[in-house]
Amino acid sequence: MPAREDLALLEDTVREAGHIARSFYGGDYKQWNKEGGSPVTEADLAVDRFLFQTLIGARPDYGWLSEETIDDPLRLQRRTVFVIDPIDGTVAFLKNRPHFTICAGIVVDGRPVCGVVYNPISDEMYSARLGDGAHRNGTPIHVGARDVLQDCAMLGDRTQLSAAPFPPMHVQNRNSVAYRVVLVADGSADASVSLTPKRDWDLAAADIILSEAGGRLTDCHGEALVYNRPVTKQASLVAANPPLSNEILTLLRQ
Repeated sequence: MPAREDLALLEDTVREAGHIARSFYGGDYKQWNKEGGSPVTEADLAVDRFLFQTLIGARPDYGWLSEETIDDPLRLQRRTVFVIDPIDGTVAFLKNRPHFTICAGIVVDGRPVCGVVYNPISDEMYSARLGDGAHRNGTPIHVGARDVLQDCAMLGDRTQLSAAPFPPMHVQNRNSVAYRVVLVADGSADASVSLTPKRDWDLAAADIILSEAGGRLTDCHGEALVYNRPVTKQASLVAANPPLSNEILTLLRQ
């Protein structure tokens, strides 16, 4: 089991990073598009810089993988790696929508062992470490008990999901992929599916939270995700409790 101190470090650091994000939120700041067209802001970089200085300062022997830091292949030589998204849901941040999160996970040998997903606007702190359950603001959480996909509360892209072989569902979206997953973890939603690629930093922290809440995060073939590989891309995601996960995967195979 990972040390309690590692999870406490993540929680304290991410909460402090939330103050930085809130100082930019709704204000004037620089923004531009990265190569590939995705947006980035001063806030993303300020949060990333703070997280790097604080987390690596405390654990200098851990590797580092972040959306907003130039990738250092030395991370591949480390068993233990921080996987970070300083602002997951930058589009929501830009539109002053309170649906972005700060994500920080610790991955050992390709799998997450603890993680934090924090919404600094709603002050929702989701956290988990391997073998110790998942929590929201210190209160234990668990996935819902729904076992039928029809009419479920699904988080994802309506256009994409309508093209999949699914029954009618109540579909909503959140720009933060990690936020979608942790909302499944606490039972606020029943499932989240994306059939387009995501990145390690979108999912690693949320993965352990969902798992410790009794849920399951896989790709569309039912395989567990492996993190901190040379290519940091995950092909797809299915997040749900085990019965709904089984139904979704069966439909996708058809």
